[in-house]
Amino acid sequence: MNATDDFLKFQGQTNQSPYLIEVDKAEGIYIYDKSGKAYMDMIAGVAVNNIGHRHPKVVEALKNQIDSYLHVMVYGEFIQDSQLNFSKKLASLLPKELNCVYTVNSGTEANEAALKLAKRVTGRTELVSFRGSYHGSTHGSMSVSGNEVKKQAFRPLLPDVRFLTFNSIEDLNQITEKTAGVIIETVQGDAGVRVPTINFLTALRNRCTEVGALLIFDEIQCGIGRAGKLFAFQNFDIVPDVLTLGKALGGGMSIGALVSSKENLYEFTYNPMLGHITTFGGHPVVCASALACLEVMETEIDFSEVERLGKLLEELVNSNEEIKEIRRIGMMFAFDMESFERVEKVVKRCLEKGLISFWFLSHPYSFRLSPPLTISEAEIRKAAQIIIDSIEETKD
Repeated sequence: MNATDDFLKFQGQTNQSPYLIEVDKAEGIYIYDKSGKAYMDMIAGVAVNNIGHRHPKVVEALKNQIDSYLHVMVYGEFIQDSQLNFSKKLASLLPKELNCVYTVNSGTEANEAALKLAKRVTGRTELVSFRGSYHGSTHGSMSVSGNEVKKQAFRPLLPDVRFLTFNSIEDLNQITEKTAGVIIETVQGDAGVRVPTINFLTALRNRCTEVGALLIFDEIQCGIGRAGKLFAFQNFDIVPDVLTLGKALGGGMSIGALVSSKENLYEFTYNPMLGHITTFGGHPVVCASALACLEVMETEIDFSEVERLGKLLEELVNSNEEIKEIRRIGMMFAFDMESFERVEKVVKRCLEKGLISFWFLSHPYSFRLSPPLTISEAEIRKAAQIIIDSIEETKD
């Protein structure tokens, strides 16, 4: 058997048409297959490699931690420098209300913990989310996600979940004193890069405060620089009660983080003790990588340049008449076309031409881009030309 046959036989599959690139190495914004072909990674592992592949500071941090120790104890029992330094750094970059970090293994785990925290802090049961949302694939995260097609086969899910219309101020009246928590992507990703209005988020913040519900911002995809600032909520001057992070936070390693106040997170320590627990959450090697990622973000990423280049890519691709609409914030893009069939042809041709783009689970008429924030202007122009050529070459 060849590698493709083995891959399809021995690995569980997520869809019937995987990309099947045989990865040899990755560096910067490029992935190289085993034949030596280079691919511009304009999706960054779906908003993971925000500082590019194998950033030297991340590699150095990983090597240094591996030379010291790997896993030593379940999370929260031992004092470990990489965990502590990471948590202190993350808290230092956030508003004073978000001063305590609980580290887990992935974004969906952070959301699971956030839902539990809302119930534990308030003593309530109702959870509120928004149509079009995506919060992960575990049962709790799926329960508060808006794509019914993806959920139906796995019901029953969590009870007492209410869905509102994203960006509808009128719907916010349905958040009441029965509501434990409201979870919202600060920018909806899977729905096709849906950016809320400041008025909507302000009203949401005020409503949660009024009724005593915890406001949870899911920035697993849109955070860590993706939306043009280190945290997406900084675009709206709104501070949540709970913040969840993942994806890009690890600098290429798997991590999630639940961030709230010390007072809120202390609720997990009693009645019952071990109210939330994880074996590998806060893995020292991963925390070392995440700390390095945050330091790179803080010292090397110029967000004015991110915005300039994001706008440039938007303008270049928008020059093609088949692009019906573009939604963008920072380096987070959705490009609408006439049909799923057109999107599929363009995405496949881009791949053939050495550019990795992707599609959305819940918005099939768009293709998505989320390139590394370290991309250069020359690379932006090259990527735009490949996309435009791919659109022209796949016309009927």
